[in-house]
Amino acid sequence: MDIICRQKREHGRGSCLTDCPSAPPSDVYDYARVEAPADLPPADPRIVDVAVLDMNCTWPNLGHDSLVHAVQDAACDLIPVLGPAGIKVRAISFEVRRRHQLPEAPGGRFALYLGSGGPGHIDPRYNDGSDEGSQGLEEDPRWQGPFYRLLDAIVADERAALVAVCHTYGVMCLWAGIARPELRGPAKAGKSSGILENVLTSSALEHPWFRRFSEELPDGRRLRILDNRLYDLIPVSGELPAGITAIGRETLGVGGPPGEAMTMVELARDPGGVMPRVFGSNHHPEILDRFRQKLILQGKLDRGEVSHEWYEERLAVLSRVHADDRDDHRLHATSDYTLLGPMRFHLHRALRRRAEDLGLRVDLDEERVFARAAATT
Repeated sequence: MDIICRQKREHGRGSCLTDCPSAPPSDVYDYARVEAPADLPPADPRIVDVAVLDMNCTWPNLGHDSLVHAVQDAACDLIPVLGPAGIKVRAISFEVRRRHQLPEAPGGRFALYLGSGGPGHIDPRYNDGSDEGSQGLEEDPRWQGPFYRLLDAIVADERAALVAVCHTYGVMCLWAGIARPELRGPAKAGKSSGILENVLTSSALEHPWFRRFSEELPDGRRLRILDNRLYDLIPVSGELPAGITAIGRETLGVGGPPGEAMTMVELARDPGGVMPRVFGSNHHPEILDRFRQKLILQGKLDRGEVSHEWYEERLAVLSRVHADDRDDHRLHATSDYTLLGPMRFHLHRALRRRAEDLGLRVDLDEERVFARAAATT
């Protein structure tokens, strides 16, 4: 399907490194970071806010900024629509695990939530700095209860959506009681890292959205993923509760048989029955392509968030992981279906509804995201 913003399509992927028309603050996009209650900007009827749940616990990473850039790309693609209407998109990032900052429940300013990856054990009570799976992290677990209540509210509200990756996915599985985190041991060669493979479940092949994805895969089942995980999510029973659907499982090596770890789950579907509304994956679809990652790396270095050594190490990793354009293409397809498509569907819906609330007519229809996928298969 190849979801890519207008700027990249017309001027090449590298153009966003220096000439992004939506770079904040702009007429269509802005960004805010919340590490204390006073950091939260006031709501504005002409701004659709997207809540980014930063689960990285202040560790340097590429995933959080990649989610933020995915929102910016979506806004950039809508410049011809949002500009004349005087509506903009704002990504608001909440530092959840260290600062215990969380967005309000849906029904007010937020309808779309994105959850990032992060270090340590999925259950914060085990992050005592010495547990084998804590990665040396000491964590105050008091954010967990409020986070679970937020998940309760999102799942219960048919107008709200959450798309989660990696650590947030694991927290969702814990909250739902459908899987337990299991540290990958020697039998699985420890941490799963690099360009690997998942396999779609039989349920995914019957899903209106993921069936489209299967039709783009060479064998209809096996998808390339960018992996970086210490924990597998192992189902606690043979059957999932009603309304929850397993979408993907691990494979035991590229080309190998499916394993027991559950890697993608839909916890709720949109009222139209087409698009996942609450969905998580245990890979990293937000780490999309070399050009975007270089942009993010350079920005973090320029802002003094990381050392030059960290910058150089990650740049070298990008060169190794994305060895050629074929890898980028296969990973882009995975990103389209497991992050970008669902995110844009629900963002377009939130923007359309906001315009209607303001009495504006805009050329926005979230169903086009699904129709576009159908047209490419």
